[in-house]
Amino acid sequence: MEQKKLKFIFIVQGEGRGHMTQAISLRDMLDRAGHTLSCVLVGKSKRREIPSFFFEKIKTEVISFESPNFVTDKKGKAIQIFPTITENLKRTGFFLSNLKVIDKKVKEYNPDVIINFYDLLGGFYSLLYKPKAKYICIGHQYLMLHPDFEFPKQKMVERIMVQLNTHATSFRASKRLGLSFRPMKDFLRDKIKVVPPLLRNEIFDILPENKNFILAYMVNSGYGEDIIKWHESNKSLNLHCFWDKAGVDDNFVPHENITFHKLNDKIFLDYMKNCSGFVSTAGFESICEAMYLGKPVMMVPTEGQFEQECNAIDAVKSHAGISSKEFDISKLVDYLPNHRSVKTEFGGWIDQAEKMFLKELTE
Repeated sequence: MEQKKLKFIFIVQGEGRGHMTQAISLRDMLDRAGHTLSCVLVGKSKRREIPSFFFEKIKTEVISFESPNFVTDKKGKAIQIFPTITENLKRTGFFLSNLKVIDKKVKEYNPDVIINFYDLLGGFYSLLYKPKAKYICIGHQYLMLHPDFEFPKQKMVERIMVQLNTHATSFRASKRLGLSFRPMKDFLRDKIKVVPPLLRNEIFDILPENKNFILAYMVNSGYGEDIIKWHESNKSLNLHCFWDKAGVDDNFVPHENITFHKLNDKIFLDYMKNCSGFVSTAGFESICEAMYLGKPVMMVPTEGQFEQECNAIDAVKSHAGISSKEFDISKLVDYLPNHRSVKTEFGGWIDQAEKMFLKELTE
Protein backbone atom coordinates (compact mmCIF):
# COMPACT_ATOMS: atom_id res chain seq x y z
CA MET A 1 0.00 0.00 0.00
CA GLU A 2 1.42 3.38 -1.02
CA GLN A 3 2.22 5.74 1.84
CA LYS A 4 0.01 8.81 2.18
CA LYS A 5 1.62 12.03 0.92
CA LEU A 6 1.76 14.60 3.71
CA LYS A 7 1.61 18.40 3.91
CA PHE A 8 4.19 20.20 6.05
CA ILE A 9 4.72 23.68 7.46
CA PHE A 10 8.14 24.72 8.79
CA ILE A 11 8.80 27.25 11.57
CA VAL A 12 12.47 28.29 11.45
CA GLN A 13 14.60 30.31 13.84
CA GLY A 14 16.31 32.92 11.67
CA GLU A 15 19.34 33.63 13.89
CA GLY A 16 22.44 32.53 11.97
CA ARG A 17 22.25 30.33 8.88
CA GLY A 18 22.26 26.86 10.46
CA HIS A 19 18.54 26.34 11.00
CA MET A 20 17.82 27.72 7.54
CA THR A 21 20.19 25.34 5.73
CA GLN A 22 18.73 22.47 7.77
CA ALA A 23 15.25 23.47 6.61
CA ILE A 24 16.39 23.55 2.97
CA SER A 25 17.94 20.09 3.27
CA LEU A 26 14.82 18.62 4.85
CA ARG A 27 12.62 20.27 2.25
CA ASP A 28 14.60 18.49 -0.49
CA MET A 29 14.22 15.13 1.29
CA LEU A 30 10.46 15.57 1.61
CA ASP A 31 10.20 16.65 -2.02
CA ARG A 32 12.04 13.54 -3.23
CA ALA A 33 9.56 11.41 -1.24
CA GLY A 34 6.57 13.19 -2.82
CA HIS A 35 5.51 15.21 0.25
CA THR A 36 4.58 18.92 0.13
CA LEU A 37 6.07 21.88 1.99
CA SER A 38 3.21 24.39 1.97
CA CYS A 39 4.80 27.34 3.75
CA VAL A 40 7.81 28.41 5.83
CA LEU A 41 7.53 30.87 8.73
CA VAL A 42 10.83 32.46 9.82
CA GLY A 43 11.29 34.08 13.21
CA LYS A 44 13.79 36.90 12.80
CA SER A 45 15.17 39.94 14.59
CA LYS A 46 15.70 43.52 13.42
CA ARG A 47 19.49 43.07 13.46
CA ARG A 48 19.52 40.34 10.79
CA GLU A 49 18.06 40.00 7.32
CA ILE A 50 16.93 36.66 5.95
CA PRO A 51 19.66 35.78 3.39
CA SER A 52 18.66 35.65 -0.26
CA PHE A 53 19.82 32.04 -0.67
CA PHE A 54 17.05 30.91 1.69
CA PHE A 55 14.30 32.35 -0.52
CA GLU A 56 15.92 30.80 -3.60
CA LYS A 57 16.41 27.32 -2.16
CA ILE A 58 13.33 26.77 0.00
CA LYS A 59 11.06 27.04 -3.08
CA THR A 60 7.82 27.87 -1.30
CA GLU A 61 6.07 30.80 0.39
CA VAL A 62 8.19 32.43 3.12
CA ILE A 63 6.54 34.55 5.82
CA SER A 64 8.67 36.34 8.43
CA PHE A 65 7.68 37.48 11.90
CA GLU A 66 9.64 39.03 14.74
CA SER A 67 10.70 36.51 17.37
CA PRO A 68 12.74 36.79 20.62
CA ASN A 69 16.46 37.02 19.99
CA PHE A 70 19.84 37.75 21.54
CA VAL A 71 21.15 41.14 22.65
CA THR A 72 24.88 41.68 22.05
CA ASP A 73 27.33 44.18 23.51
CA LYS A 74 28.19 47.45 21.73
CA LYS A 75 31.05 45.76 19.87
CA GLY A 76 28.68 43.17 18.38
CA LYS A 77 30.56 40.31 20.01
CA ALA A 78 29.38 38.98 23.36
CA ILE A 79 25.85 37.75 24.01
CA GLN A 80 24.41 39.55 27.05
CA ILE A 81 22.13 37.16 28.91
CA PHE A 82 20.22 39.45 31.27
CA PRO A 83 19.69 42.29 28.73
CA THR A 84 18.45 39.58 26.36
CA ILE A 85 15.91 38.38 28.94
CA THR A 86 14.72 41.87 29.97
CA GLU A 87 14.44 43.22 26.42
CA ASN A 88 12.46 40.21 25.26
CA LEU A 89 10.20 40.27 28.33
CA LYS A 90 9.32 43.92 27.60
CA ARG A 91 7.99 42.82 24.22
CA THR A 92 6.11 39.72 25.37
CA GLY A 93 2.74 41.10 24.27
CA PHE A 94 4.07 41.97 20.83
CA PHE A 95 5.69 38.56 20.38
CA LEU A 96 2.54 36.71 21.46
CA SER A 97 0.51 38.74 18.98
CA ASN A 98 2.80 37.36 16.26
CA LEU A 99 1.44 33.89 17.00
CA LYS A 100 -1.54 34.98 14.91
CA VAL A 101 0.78 35.09 11.87
CA ILE A 102 1.59 31.41 12.42
CA ASP A 103 -2.02 30.47 13.12
CA LYS A 104 -3.30 32.18 9.98
CA LYS A 105 -1.01 30.06 7.78
CA VAL A 106 -1.74 26.85 9.68
CA LYS A 107 -5.47 27.40 9.14
CA GLU A 108 -4.93 28.30 5.48
CA TYR A 109 -2.87 25.20 4.61
CA ASN A 110 -4.15 22.69 7.20
CA PRO A 111 -0.83 20.73 7.36
CA ASP A 112 -0.42 17.17 8.62
CA VAL A 113 2.89 18.03 10.30
CA ILE A 114 4.38 21.25 11.72
CA ILE A 115 8.17 21.17 12.10
CA ASN A 116 9.90 23.70 14.33
CA PHE A 117 13.60 24.39 13.85
CA TYR A 118 14.13 25.77 17.37
CA ASP A 119 12.04 28.95 17.23
CA LEU A 120 10.70 29.98 20.65
CA LEU A 121 7.38 31.30 19.33
CA GLY A 122 6.85 28.00 17.55
CA GLY A 123 6.79 26.33 20.96
CA PHE A 124 4.35 28.84 22.38
CA TYR A 125 2.14 28.44 19.33
CA SER A 126 1.96 24.69 19.99
CA LEU A 127 1.20 25.29 23.69
CA LEU A 128 -1.43 28.01 23.34
CA TYR A 129 -3.14 27.17 20.03
CA LYS A 130 -2.89 23.36 20.25
CA PRO A 131 -2.92 22.68 16.49
CA LYS A 132 -4.30 19.31 15.39
CA ALA A 133 -1.24 18.74 13.16
CA LYS A 134 1.57 16.60 14.55
CA TYR A 135 4.23 18.91 16.06
CA ILE A 136 7.89 17.81 15.73
CA CYS A 137 11.04 19.73 16.71
CA ILE A 138 14.47 19.48 15.06
CA GLY A 139 17.80 20.86 16.26
CA HIS A 140 21.16 20.06 17.81
CA GLN A 141 19.90 21.77 20.98
CA TYR A 142 17.51 18.89 21.76
CA LEU A 143 20.54 16.73 22.55
CA MET A 144 21.00 19.04 25.57
CA LEU A 145 18.03 17.24 27.14
CA HIS A 146 19.83 13.89 26.71
CA PRO A 147 21.36 12.44 29.92
CA ASP A 148 24.63 11.58 28.12
CA PHE A 149 25.23 15.11 26.80
CA GLU A 150 28.32 16.81 28.30
CA PHE A 151 28.02 20.42 29.50
CA PRO A 152 30.65 23.02 30.46
CA LYS A 153 31.55 22.59 34.11
CA GLN A 154 30.40 25.03 36.81
CA LYS A 155 27.75 26.70 34.64
CA MET A 156 24.58 25.30 36.17
CA VAL A 157 22.55 28.51 35.79
CA GLU A 158 23.31 28.71 32.07
CA ARG A 159 22.58 24.98 31.70
CA ILE A 160 19.17 25.35 33.35
CA MET A 161 18.32 28.40 31.22
CA VAL A 162 19.20 26.75 27.89
CA GLN A 163 17.31 23.59 28.85
CA LEU A 164 14.26 25.66 29.81
CA ASN A 165 14.42 27.46 26.46
CA THR A 166 14.78 24.12 24.66
CA HIS A 167 11.73 22.74 26.47
CA ALA A 168 9.82 25.94 25.63
CA THR A 169 10.48 25.57 21.89
CA SER A 170 9.09 22.03 22.04
CA PHE A 171 5.91 22.33 24.12
CA ARG A 172 3.54 19.43 23.23
CA ALA A 173 6.02 18.02 20.68
CA SER A 174 5.42 14.42 19.68
CA LYS A 175 9.15 14.05 18.96
CA ARG A 176 12.38 15.96 19.50
CA LEU A 177 14.90 15.06 16.80
CA GLY A 178 18.36 15.83 18.20
CA LEU A 179 20.93 16.44 15.45
CA SER A 180 24.18 14.83 16.57
CA PHE A 181 27.82 14.74 15.42
CA ARG A 182 27.81 10.99 16.15
CA PRO A 183 25.36 8.14 16.87
CA MET A 184 23.94 8.00 20.42
CA LYS A 185 21.14 6.05 22.07
CA ASP A 186 17.66 7.56 21.90
CA PHE A 187 16.19 8.95 25.13
CA LEU A 188 12.54 8.10 24.66
CA ARG A 189 11.42 9.28 28.10
CA ASP A 190 11.83 12.85 26.80
CA LYS A 191 10.80 11.88 23.24
CA ILE A 192 14.37 12.42 22.00
CA LYS A 193 15.44 10.58 18.85
CA VAL A 194 19.12 10.98 17.89
CA VAL A 195 19.57 11.65 14.16
CA PRO A 196 22.39 12.73 11.82
CA PRO A 197 22.92 16.39 10.87
CA LEU A 198 20.97 17.84 7.95
CA LEU A 199 23.61 18.95 5.44
CA ARG A 200 22.75 20.83 2.27
CA ASN A 201 22.90 18.90 -1.00
CA GLU A 202 25.71 20.95 -2.52
CA ILE A 203 28.27 19.59 -0.06
CA PHE A 204 27.86 16.01 -1.32
CA ASP A 205 29.31 16.91 -4.74
CA ILE A 206 32.46 18.59 -3.38
CA LEU A 207 35.91 17.05 -3.79
CA PRO A 208 38.00 18.75 -1.08
CA GLU A 209 41.46 20.18 -1.78
CA ASN A 210 44.09 22.02 0.24
CA LYS A 211 45.19 25.41 -1.12
CA ASN A 212 47.02 26.53 2.03
CA PHE A 213 44.76 29.16 3.54
CA ILE A 214 42.65 29.31 6.70
CA LEU A 215 38.91 29.96 6.47
CA ALA A 216 37.03 31.79 9.25
CA TYR A 217 33.31 32.29 9.83
CA MET A 218 31.78 34.48 12.53
CA VAL A 219 28.10 35.22 13.22
CA ASN A 220 28.85 38.37 15.22
CA SER A 221 30.94 40.76 13.14
CA GLY A 222 32.70 42.29 16.16
CA TYR A 223 35.07 39.32 16.16
CA GLY A 224 36.45 40.53 12.84
CA GLU A 225 38.44 43.17 14.71
CA ASP A 226 40.09 40.45 16.82
CA ILE A 227 41.11 38.53 13.71
CA ILE A 228 42.49 41.65 12.00
CA LYS A 229 44.52 42.48 15.10
CA TRP A 230 45.91 38.92 15.31
CA HIS A 231 46.76 38.89 11.62
CA GLU A 232 48.77 42.11 11.86
CA SER A 233 51.47 39.99 13.54
CA ASN A 234 50.96 37.01 11.23
CA LYS A 235 50.73 38.52 7.75
CA SER A 236 52.40 35.58 6.04
CA LEU A 237 49.30 33.42 6.69
CA ASN A 238 46.64 33.62 3.99
CA LEU A 239 43.25 34.12 5.65
CA HIS A 240 39.69 34.37 4.24
CA CYS A 241 36.83 35.39 6.54
CA PHE A 242 33.04 35.48 6.16
CA TRP A 243 30.82 37.88 8.12
CA ASP A 244 27.66 39.97 7.76
CA LYS A 245 28.92 43.38 8.90
CA ALA A 246 26.75 46.18 7.56
CA GLY A 247 28.30 49.14 5.73
CA VAL A 248 31.42 47.26 4.61
CA ASP A 249 32.09 46.31 0.98
CA ASP A 250 32.42 42.71 -0.12
CA ASN A 251 36.02 41.47 -0.40
CA PHE A 252 37.21 43.97 2.20
CA VAL A 253 41.03 43.82 2.55
CA PRO A 254 42.32 45.54 5.72
CA HIS A 255 45.91 44.57 4.78
CA GLU A 256 47.75 41.94 2.74
CA ASN A 257 46.76 38.25 2.88
CA ILE A 258 43.44 38.76 4.70
CA THR A 259 40.06 39.22 3.00
CA PHE A 260 36.57 39.61 4.47
CA HIS A 261 33.68 38.33 2.34
CA LYS A 262 29.97 38.96 2.71
CA LEU A 263 27.98 35.86 3.60
CA ASN A 264 27.25 33.88 0.43
CA ASP A 265 26.48 30.18 0.64
CA LYS A 266 28.01 29.18 -2.72
CA ILE A 267 31.21 31.18 -2.28
CA PHE A 268 31.55 30.01 1.33
CA LEU A 269 31.41 26.36 0.28
CA ASP A 270 34.02 26.96 -2.40
CA TYR A 271 36.39 28.35 0.22
CA MET A 272 35.52 25.50 2.59
CA LYS A 273 36.39 23.04 -0.17
CA ASN A 274 39.88 24.53 -0.59
CA CYS A 275 40.95 25.57 2.92
CA SER A 276 43.54 23.79 5.04
CA GLY A 277 41.67 24.53 8.28
CA PHE A 278 38.52 26.23 9.51
CA VAL A 279 37.95 28.71 12.38
CA SER A 280 34.36 29.02 13.58
CA THR A 281 32.35 30.61 16.38
CA ALA A 282 31.14 27.05 17.13
CA GLY A 283 27.94 27.08 15.12
CA PHE A 284 26.76 23.50 14.65
CA GLU A 285 26.14 23.54 10.89
CA SER A 286 29.49 24.86 9.71
CA ILE A 287 31.35 22.42 11.99
CA CYS A 288 29.42 19.54 10.38
CA GLU A 289 30.33 20.74 6.89
CA ALA A 290 34.00 20.91 7.83
CA MET A 291 33.88 17.40 9.33
CA TYR A 292 32.21 16.01 6.20
CA LEU A 293 35.00 17.49 4.06
CA GLY A 294 37.73 16.36 6.45
CA LYS A 295 38.77 19.90 7.44
CA PRO A 296 40.29 20.46 10.91
CA VAL A 297 38.30 22.96 12.99
CA MET A 298 39.14 25.44 15.74
CA MET A 299 36.02 26.55 17.59
CA VAL A 300 35.83 29.89 19.42
CA PRO A 301 32.42 30.02 21.15
CA THR A 302 30.75 33.44 21.04
CA GLU A 303 31.19 35.04 24.45
CA GLY A 304 28.06 34.58 26.53
CA GLN A 305 26.50 32.02 24.17
CA PHE A 306 26.30 28.85 26.24
CA GLU A 307 24.97 26.77 23.34
CA GLN A 308 28.20 27.35 21.41
CA GLU A 309 30.30 26.34 24.41
CA CYS A 310 28.30 23.08 24.42
CA ASN A 311 28.80 22.67 20.66
CA ALA A 312 32.56 23.07 21.06
CA ILE A 313 32.78 20.41 23.79
CA ASP A 314 30.63 18.00 21.78
CA ALA A 315 32.59 18.62 18.56
CA VAL A 316 35.98 18.08 20.24
CA LYS A 317 34.56 14.86 21.72
CA SER A 318 33.60 13.88 18.15
CA HIS A 319 37.17 14.58 16.88
CA ALA A 320 36.29 17.66 14.80
CA GLY A 321 39.32 19.59 16.09
CA ILE A 322 40.15 21.91 19.00
CA SER A 323 38.50 24.75 20.92
CA SER A 324 39.85 28.11 22.06
CA LYS A 325 38.65 31.10 24.06
CA GLU A 326 40.10 33.62 21.60
CA PHE A 327 40.87 33.96 17.90
CA ASP A 328 44.52 32.95 18.22
CA ILE A 329 44.73 31.14 14.88
CA SER A 330 48.29 30.04 15.68
CA LYS A 331 46.71 27.28 17.79
CA LEU A 332 44.98 25.86 14.72
CA VAL A 333 48.12 26.11 12.59
CA ASP A 334 50.06 24.18 15.27
CA TYR A 335 47.28 21.58 15.48
CA LEU A 336 46.96 20.86 11.74
CA PRO A 337 49.78 18.24 11.48
CA ASN A 338 48.25 16.25 14.37
CA HIS A 339 44.64 16.18 13.18
CA ARG A 340 43.05 12.76 12.59
CA SER A 341 40.24 13.13 10.08
CA VAL A 342 36.90 11.43 10.85
CA LYS A 343 35.63 12.04 7.33
CA THR A 344 34.85 8.35 6.66
CA GLU A 345 33.02 7.68 9.95
CA PHE A 346 31.12 10.97 9.81
CA GLY A 347 30.19 10.41 6.16
CA GLY A 348 28.73 7.01 7.04
CA TRP A 349 26.55 8.64 9.74
CA ILE A 350 25.38 11.32 7.30
CA ASP A 351 24.46 8.66 4.72
CA GLN A 352 21.74 7.41 7.08
CA ALA A 353 20.05 10.80 7.38
CA GLU A 354 17.38 10.69 4.67
CA LYS A 355 16.06 7.25 5.59
CA MET A 356 15.95 8.15 9.30
CA PHE A 357 14.23 11.50 8.83
CA LEU A 358 11.54 10.19 6.48
CA LYS A 359 10.80 7.40 8.95
CA GLU A 360 10.55 9.73 11.95
CA LEU A 361 8.50 12.41 10.17
CA THR A 362 6.02 10.25 8.26
CA GLU A 363 5.43 7.06 10.28
